[in-house]
Amino acid sequence: MFSHVFVGVTDFERALAFYEPLMSVLGIKQRFCEPQRPWAGWQSQPVARPLFVIAHPHNGQAPTPGNGTMVAFLAATRSMVRQAHALALQNGGTCEGQPGLRPAYHEHYYGAYFRDPDGNKLCVACHEPE
Repeated sequence: MFSHVFVGVTDFERALAFYEPLMSVLGIKQRFCEPQRPWAGWQSQPVARPLFVIAHPHNGQAPTPGNGTMVAFLAATRSMVRQAHALALQNGGTCEGQPGLRPAYHEHYYGAYFRDPDGNKLCVACHEPE
């Protein structure tokens, strides 16, 4: 369905320090990192798409998080959700919802919500039973 998701950041090094551990705990491999450009991308496995990219906006203006916009990453286990949430907060993120069941979505939905240092809203969700 998606080719790529692009998230604008103001401070590339700070964003990289936030996203690298988050992607690592989720088992998402980095496809490229070019600090001189600056941009970095991670890809799904085993195929190259969809791709998640962080970078300065192409138009040179400041990035702005959208109202109602959120990127949700898939976690294989509930433990990964908890680990990702904790890492996000340790690396400059802010909590938007503690890890836990959200039965209003479906019986096994286990998610956590947070914002990156630029205010982009993110979620990590597991759809599997414990």
